[in-house]
Amino acid sequence: MNHIELFAGCGGLSLGLESEGFNLLLANELSPMAGETFAYNHLGLNLYKNGIKDEDPVYWISSEYPRNNAEARLKENPQIASGLDGRISDLDGLEKTPEKLRNSLLIGSILDLNTLLKRPRFKKALKGGLGDGEVDLVSGGPPCQSFSMAGMRQHSNQRNSLPWAFAEFVRQVQPKMALLENVTGILRAFDIDGEKYYAWYEVAKAFAIEGYIPLCLHVNAKYVGAAQNRPRFIMLAFRKDIFNKILKNNTDKDLTDALNNAHQFFNLVKQKGEKLEYGHLNYHDVANGSSLYNSHLFESLVSHRPPNSKLVSTRDAIDDLNGKGKNFSNYVKMINNQAYKNTEAKQYKHNEWKTHLKAESIPANQAHRGNSNKVRARFRLYQVLNKLESKTVKREIKAYLKTGDESIVSKKSLTSLATQDWLLTVSGERIRGLSPMETLNLLAPLQTKKQTQNALDADKPAPAALSIPDDTCHYDDNTQRTLTVREMARFQSFPDWFVFRSKVTTGGHMRRYQVPQYTQVGNAVPPLLGKALGNVCKNLLVLQSPRPNSL
Repeated sequence: MNHIELFAGCGGLSLGLESEGFNLLLANELSPMAGETFAYNHLGLNLYKNGIKDEDPVYWISSEYPRNNAEARLKENPQIASGLDGRISDLDGLEKTPEKLRNSLLIGSILDLNTLLKRPRFKKALKGGLGDGEVDLVSGGPPCQSFSMAGMRQHSNQRNSLPWAFAEFVRQVQPKMALLENVTGILRAFDIDGEKYYAWYEVAKAFAIEGYIPLCLHVNAKYVGAAQNRPRFIMLAFRKDIFNKILKNNTDKDLTDALNNAHQFFNLVKQKGEKLEYGHLNYHDVANGSSLYNSHLFESLVSHRPPNSKLVSTRDAIDDLNGKGKNFSNYVKMINNQAYKNTEAKQYKHNEWKTHLKAESIPANQAHRGNSNKVRARFRLYQVLNKLESKTVKREIKAYLKTGDESIVSKKSLTSLATQDWLLTVSGERIRGLSPMETLNLLAPLQTKKQTQNALDADKPAPAALSIPDDTCHYDDNTQRTLTVREMARFQSFPDWFVFRSKVTTGGHMRRYQVPQYTQVGNAVPPLLGKALGNVCKNLLVLQSPRPNSL
C-alpha cells in the first residue's frame, strides 16, 4: 500500500501509517522548520548540518533562496515564499523524471502544489503513484487553529480553506481513500448572522462533490493507548468505485449501517450540491456509544477504552524522565520498542542521537527551561489546587488570579488552600500555615491573564492543549517547571529515537509562521493514533479487494 501525506508536520501521522504497512510516496509540508524534523527522522537527512545536496529527496516548491543556501531556506517565512511566480522552485523540470519524487518531501504551500497539478505530466505522475500504480491513500491534518476550542474561533480565517484545498488535491490525484484529521472543535457550529455553520459537514460535502463518500468519526488518542486526552475529528473518504466494493464485500452490520448513511448523504449532495442543509450525515462518536466501534475493522480505535483496558497516565509517560534510576513503564517500553519496530524511519536513527543517549543517559529534546521564582510560585499553587477535592475552591482561586477581585474568593477557600500543603513565595521560599489574609497576600503577585495554565494530574492522561509550553507544569512536588519537548512528545506517543529539530520555541510576530519544536509536537497527530487509523484503512482497503484469510 502507498500513500501521500499532506500537511505532514513533523511526521507523526506518517510514522503511525508506516508502522501499519503504508509506504510513503511523498509528503508535503508548508513549514521548513517542521520539514527539517520530518526529513531528519523519515528521510535520514540532517539538513541543518549537511545542507541540501542535489541528490537529497527534499524539494522546495517555492523559495526566495537557491537550493545551496540551506540555512536561509530553513529559516524562511513560508507565507512570503509561497507563490510560483518569481520564486525558485526545485520542481522545475522534475515532471520529466518523476521517479526522483518517490519517498520525498515537498516543502511549500498545498495551493502551489495544486497549481503544479495542472501540468499534465506532473498530474499523471502523481495519479499513477509515481510508477507504483494507483495511490491507495492521501492523508493529512490541515492546520486547525481557527477551528480549535482552545483559542479564538474564526470562521473567516483563511486557514479554514485548507480542507477544501485538500479536497481539490484528492480530486486531481484520485486515490482510493482519503484520511483527514482535525480538532474536535470542527464539530461545533459557528454562529454566522444568526445561522449555524458546521464546518465538518461542509468539508464532508466538499469531498462528496469531488466524488468521494465520507465516513466521519470522533475518536480519542487516549483510547488507542496514547498518554493524552486528545479527541479528534477524522474523515475517511472513499472513491465511489472503491466504496461500492467495500459495501458489497462487507458482512459487518454495524459498518454496513454507517456506510449506508454515508451513501445516502453522498446521493443527496449529488442532487443539491452545496445547498444541502445540515442534518443528513452522522459522525460516529467513540465516547458516546456509536456501534461502529463494535466492528472488528475498527477495534484498533478502542483498544484502550475502559472498562476493557486502563488509560495511560502522565506518570506512565514521563516519570522516568524526572530523575535517574527510575524504571521505564510498559508504555515507554512499548513506544520505544514494539509500536514502530517495522518502520523505515527507525533505520534513520542518527549517530549523534546514539552518542547523546550514551553520554547523557537521557533522550534528546529533554532540556529543562528556566522559570522565574514568580512562575514557580504560581506552578506550585496549581499543584496544590490539583490536590483539592472542592471545585469551588479551585474556581474561586483561579478567578482571583485572573481578575484580582478579592470579593471573588472566600475566607473558607483561602483557609482550605493554606492548610493543604506548602506554597511558594515570589522569592522562592517554601511557606505553610498561613492565615487567610496572608494567603491572599501571597496570591496577589501571582495574578495572570493566562486562562489555561494548570498542573498535570499524575494519574490521568495529559490534556490535549499542550502546544504552548508555558501553559502546563509538571505534577511532581519537587519540581515546579514547564514540560520539556521530550515529555510532551511522550504524551503524544512519539518514541525517544524520534528527534525534534529546529529552534525550541519562539514568540512575538514570529509565532505567525514559525513552527518550533514545542509547536511541532503539539500540532502532530499522535503516532499511536496514526497507527490505529492505518490499521482501519488497511482493513478497508483489503475489504475492497478481499483475499482468502486476509482479515
